[in-house]
Amino acid sequence: MSVTTLVERVARVPGVRAVTLGGSRARGMARPDSDWDFGLYYRGRIDTDAIRALGYPGQVVEPGAWGRIVNGGAWLEVEGERVDLLYRDLDVVEHWVAESNAGRFEIDHVGGHVAGLPTYTLAGELALGTVLRGNVPRPAFTAELRRSAPPRWEGEAAFSLLVAEQHARRGDATGVAGLLARAVLASAHARLASRGAWALNEKGIIARAGLEEAGEILTAVGWTPRRLEDAIAHMRDALRLRKPEGLAFDAVVRDSPLPPVDLPPPPGRFAI
Repeated sequence: MSVTTLVERVARVPGVRAVTLGGSRARGMARPDSDWDFGLYYRGRIDTDAIRALGYPGQVVEPGAWGRIVNGGAWLEVEGERVDLLYRDLDVVEHWVAESNAGRFEIDHVGGHVAGLPTYTLAGELALGTVLRGNVPRPAFTAELRRSAPPRWEGEAAFSLLVAEQHARRGDATGVAGLLARAVLASAHARLASRGAWALNEKGIIARAGLEEAGEILTAVGWTPRRLEDAIAHMRDALRLRKPEGLAFDAVVRDSPLPPVDLPPPPGRFAI
């Protein structure tokens, strides 16, 4: 596929201000069968009919169809290669970059993600992507975000384990397995955030965070209440999470906690 030709064509789509290369190809980790991921940063409105008019087979959706973070885009086939075009509304991106710089973020339920997708992902995409056309900022993983993100994610993990115990007492292995997976992925987000490392999705983050032992627990959760409870206890140990007492979820800390931080109130929902 002629990447240059494709980039030139999408850069001329009305509304587009910048085009970036993202995903594994931008990070030099692509396999031969990896998709091509391009971010289309637009201001105001992007002309989706112009994308359809490019003539490539595939599916083109409208902005907002995939949620407020992922937004929308197109799945195309270009000369036998899979290409993903991802819309990025610059007004929305700039809002969440400013929020993440100040240590504020929200976590959305997004298809294909177990623990959720944080709004600071939009900043991480800019930080790790390669700008091909136009100009976009390259945000840093700020000290404020390094302080606020780990305890938020660890709280998510601890709460998941607490609810998993309720499922275990009922012998609900599916519920336990799902919540254990959520706990280890949230903990992986926490560890990476404490290092100032971006995690744009959940692929490979358990290994990146050094939580392979916790990942192994997921392969043998069991079916009986006793085995399920044992799996939860082992997961809590592997993640170094203390079991909260009562409803004091804000008191959940790791055995080697990060310095405490006074978190600002969560921002309001941002409409796109």
